[in-house]
Formats: sequence, structure tokens, C-alpha cells
Amino acid sequence: MTPEELSAAISACLKDAVAAGDVALSESDLPDEVRVERPKNREHGDWATNIALQLAKKAGTNPRAFAEILSTRLKEIDGVTAVDIAGPGFLNITVDAAAAGALAKVIVEAGSSYGSNQALAGHVINMEFVSANPTGPLHIGHTRWAALGDSIARVLRASGADVTAEYYINDAGSQMNVFANSVLSRLHGRDVPEGGYPGQYIVELGDEVLKAHPAIRELTDEAALPVIRQAAYEAQMADIKTTLADFGVSFDVYFSEKELHDHGAIESAVARLREQGHVFDKDGAVWLRTTDFGDDKDRVMIRANGEPTYFAADAAYYLSKKDRGFPEKIYLLGADHHGYINRLKAIAACAGDDPEANIEVLIGQLVSVNGAKLSKRAGNIIELKDLISWLGKDAVRYSLARFPADSPLTLDPELLKKNSNENPVFYVQYAHARSRGTARNAAEAGVERQVNGEDAFDASLLDHATENELLSYLGSYPSIVAKAAEFREPHRVARHLEVIAGAYHRWYDACRVSPQGDDPVRDVNRTRLWLNDATSQVLANGLELLGVSAPERM
Repeated sequence: MTPEELSAAISACLKDAVAAGDVALSESDLPDEVRVERPKNREHGDWATNIALQLAKKAGTNPRAFAEILSTRLKEIDGVTAVDIAGPGFLNITVDAAAAGALAKVIVEAGSSYGSNQALAGHVINMEFVSANPTGPLHIGHTRWAALGDSIARVLRASGADVTAEYYINDAGSQMNVFANSVLSRLHGRDVPEGGYPGQYIVELGDEVLKAHPAIRELTDEAALPVIRQAAYEAQMADIKTTLADFGVSFDVYFSEKELHDHGAIESAVARLREQGHVFDKDGAVWLRTTDFGDDKDRVMIRANGEPTYFAADAAYYLSKKDRGFPEKIYLLGADHHGYINRLKAIAACAGDDPEANIEVLIGQLVSVNGAKLSKRAGNIIELKDLISWLGKDAVRYSLARFPADSPLTLDPELLKKNSNENPVFYVQYAHARSRGTARNAAEAGVERQVNGEDAFDASLLDHATENELLSYLGSYPSIVAKAAEFREPHRVARHLEVIAGAYHRWYDACRVSPQGDDPVRDVNRTRLWLNDATSQVLANGLELLGVSAPERM
């Protein structure tokens, strides 16, 4: 019996109690979902719920009396062996071994789909993250949202949402001219202009431009600049995409800011927002009245000289997402972008959307790495590709995923390189590798999940305390995934995998899958193999959501 199944059973008991008139409630008073959780003291049962405390006052009774009514019905549920009332009205529920153990077979048969749910079915989401300027390599400042953004997209999809991961390419504006001038200067052996981009990578980009355009040095600076700008931009974006792929991050859409300008989207956005009544003219400039929707000041869209502001591009980009059919838009921004929250929500409101429903802005805090060296290529940054080479993709991604985005984070490279239980990613990956090793050893000993083509599984044999514990954590996994998606917090998955790994290691020490010595293969061995393989599956599924590999051997 999974926590979800028990929750559904309790909900059914509540509805039956309402229909029978046992409690003075209507069905509309009942929650959509009854929450069940592990009691702090396992001697109090397998699962606990405080639903009686939640509903008693509305029902005009005290919680213990409400719990008594519900307890009578719960005891009639197949697989429930005991229901006790604790304290002011908590219900502690114990399920029998067969009901709990059946989950192992459910998980194995579900395979990679176990943990997927439909909590966010019908949600169509555009999620933008990373969006680094194409004027240099990805660096440590981009790593957190690269890892978390991709993991958030994965848990959202696992919960039924239709998610488009999008990278906004800031390929318009003065920084691209500075970028092109920097490459041009290096091509001619000149110093980078003041305010230009330093680093060996600019020289390397110049080499790429020269390969594509061998005669580029023969052109005047004026003629060469647009060619260099495009060629260097393409080479830098190729480098960014390669680094992201090496980090296990993929995007469905790469959206060009330059195209917004070239296709008249800025002018269209101003006109549309003016029609909504939120644009006004002042001092020769065009403004958006964002103060009506919580911004600290109104924002200029078109300067007095006729040049659009970056804010105008933000507005056009938001409208583009809306026009492309994304009711929900998630922006993942860096720690220095707190000021963007109100202005982006104001854009949504000016566009006629609900800023509480149609836009969500998440801010990630800074991440640092002890002992990390500045990139020799880039000169003044720590490159993401250097971090991957140094610590490994799995170690970096898992470490970034296991903490909330709003907490500053310093990674300890010495810890991440340790092959010990102190290293969280090793701890979880080793549990998976150990489970696969156990399966291989079982096969050599003649232990299989089927005999003569029939499943050899007796859930009642999974009655050891460590089996009950492990099964309970495996059963909680789908609800953990759903919560991770709801709150955009993949660290919930990472932390739960660590709990499962700990429970698995304890079970491994206490319960043998393969028979010892000359002992014959029995049903308990075969049934434990199901539980072993179920654990493998859940660990692999969870690591996949974090973009981390599940090794067969370590």
C-alpha cells in the first residue's frame, strides 16, 4: 500500500462518513487530498494523519471524537491492521506486511514511470533559465541555474506539466559591438579596447573567425566588424551549447533578442500596451505605467532619442511568450536581479495577465567553490567547463540540486572527490551500484524474480523492520516528486534519495538476497530480489530527475 493509496482510502472513508451523516460536514468541506506522513516514533505505526484535527471544528465536534468515527471506518480497509488515536486526535495507522510489500512489485513493473504523476497535468509552462550573454564562456555564475533549471523542468514534466525550456540569447545591444571590437583588435594583434572583453578565449574566437573568413584581415575595420560580430557570436554560442550538453542540460528553444528588434516586436509591444491604456508619453520618451501594479517607478520603453530600452525588449519578450501559447511563464534569474521581480510582474499585469498566476520569478543565490582557480582562457572567471573537468558533472549537478536555490552555497571540492559516505552524491550512487551488484550476484546464485515464467513474489515475506522502513520511503517517492514540482524545489528529491540510500544500506546489512552457502533458493530470496530491484529503479528515476547518472558499478 503506497502513501497515495492510503491517502485515497482515508478520503473515501471521509466521504462515506459524510454520506452516512456520521459527521456534520458536506463533501465540499473535505480537502482534495489527505496528507499522510511517517510518525516520528515508528512504534506508533507506519503512517499518521492529522485530518481529524483539521476538520473537527468545522464539524462541530472535538478532534478525538472525530478521530473515533474515522478510526472505525479505517480499520475496515484491506491491508490496515491497526488504527490508534494519539494525543488530541492524531490517527496512527499500521499496515500489514503484505499490503506494504506489494509496493516492490508495483515499482518494478512501473519501471522508469514510477514517481511520475499528474499533479500538474494541463499546465503549459515556458521556463527561461541561464540566458547568458553570448560574449564569453559559461562560468560559475551560470552553473546553479543550469543545474537547477534543468532539474526543475524535469520534475515539472514528471508531474504532468507541458514544459518548454528556453534560453534567451542577449544578442542585441552595445555589448555585442564591444564583443566584436574585442575580437577585431585581437585579430590584428592590438590591445582590447577599454571596457572590452579580456581573456584568451577572445583570441581563440578570432582564430575561428579567420578559419571561416580567411580574408577578414584585409577588410577595413568598418567592413570587418559585422562579419566578425556574426561569426564570433556563432562560435561562442556553439561553445555555450557544447558546455551545456556536457553538463546534461538541453533547451527546447534558443530565442534571439535581436529577432525581436529586427521583426518589429518592440514597436508592436509598445502599441499593444498603449491600447491597454498603460503607455504614456513624457519628456519626449515613451513610458509604461508599471507603478499601477506594484513597481517602484514607471519604466521608460523608448528613450527621447528613439532608442528602445532593455525593458522594452523585456516587454516584447513577455508578449512573445504569451503569443506562443504559454499561459505560465517561469523566469529563473540570478542573485543580482531582485529588482526584476516587480517590473516583470508589472509587465504581465499591463499585458492583461494575472501576475500571481501567469508569471513566476525565481531568484538563485550565488555559488562558490573553495580552491577554484580563475580560467586561464577567460582571465577573470571560473569556467563551467573547468568545473566539470575538475569535479565531474555528477558531483557538481547533484551538489547544486540538493540545496534550495535561495540559499548561498559554497562547494567543498575535497568532499566531492571523496569515495565515502560523507559525499552525498557518492552515497546515493553507491547505493544504486550496490543494488545492481546485488542483482548480478543473485543471478549467479540462481535467484530470479520469475520461476517457470511466473512471478515469484510473496509480499508477506517482506516483514523485517528494515524492509518495512525501506518500503515506506520508496512509497513516499511519488509524493516527493509532486512536491518538488509544486514548489520548484528539486532538492526535495535529492534529500529523499539520500534517505532511501540509507534505508537500503541498512536493509542490505540485515537481509540477504542470495542464499548463504549451500542453502536452496527460496521464495524469500526471490521476493527480496524484487525489493532490491525496486530500490534500484527508484534511485535511478530520482537521479535522472537531477540529471545525474546511476552507475552500474563503482
